[in-house]
Amino acid sequence: MSGSVEVRREGSMAFVTLSHPGRLNAMSRAMWLALRSNFEALSTDEALRCIVIRGEGGAFCAGGDISEYPSFRFEEDSLRTFHEDEVWAGLQAMLDCPVPIVAQIEGACMGAGIEIASCCDIRLAAASAKFGAPIAKLGFKMAPREAALVQRAVGDVLARDMLLAASVHGAQRLYDAGFLLQALPDDELPAAVLAHATRITALAPAAARLNKATFLALNRSAASDLVPTAYRYADSPEHREGIAAFLAKRSPAF
Repeated sequence: MSGSVEVRREGSMAFVTLSHPGRLNAMSRAMWLALRSNFEALSTDEALRCIVIRGEGGAFCAGGDISEYPSFRFEEDSLRTFHEDEVWAGLQAMLDCPVPIVAQIEGACMGAGIEIASCCDIRLAAASAKFGAPIAKLGFKMAPREAALVQRAVGDVLARDMLLAASVHGAQRLYDAGFLLQALPDDELPAAVLAHATRITALAPAAARLNKATFLALNRSAASDLVPTAYRYADSPEHREGIAAFLAKRSPAF
């Protein structure tokens, strides 16, 4: 089972669900490709007024599917292909989507999860949700454009703490940082998200699309300048040890 990204349409609203049972909806390579294709399709739907993205089974997304990593991460070209042609292409499809996107965040929102959430216009979370990008434990860095995206969304201080100290933070901290619009009691989250999405669908759709185009233009970054040298660490001992330790369920020896 490599996971899926499912889309359900209800009137002028669409629900996108990340689904990877048993892995807290960790993103597989197939899921990144599906994220891109689904958002590209949704972007062409002129009748659509709001998209809600969420995870299945009480988690948003726990990160990447690390079980796949040994097959491609230790060679520079295949690592670059993964991040630029699969991960970033999926995230860019979300960023380019002209329809307002609301994130419904429960449980784990880690690594790939916080990147996906950072592409959303409005984020609401359950009070028990946890946020971070503890990839320092795996011996590798966040790709340049992904790091720039997260830094803009969560703020410089939290982004550095997540990446340099592998810190995990609660919903209240992310609310205080301005990443979340609301941090709600867990049982209130679905209704609050639906109410907010419904409010968006009642407003002028053309104005929403114009506002999204403005935000996208303002948030363009120069992180792409770092891409040519970003993946030279592919065959490094730390990279190999971090992933091997995770898969063996032991502490890494850096």
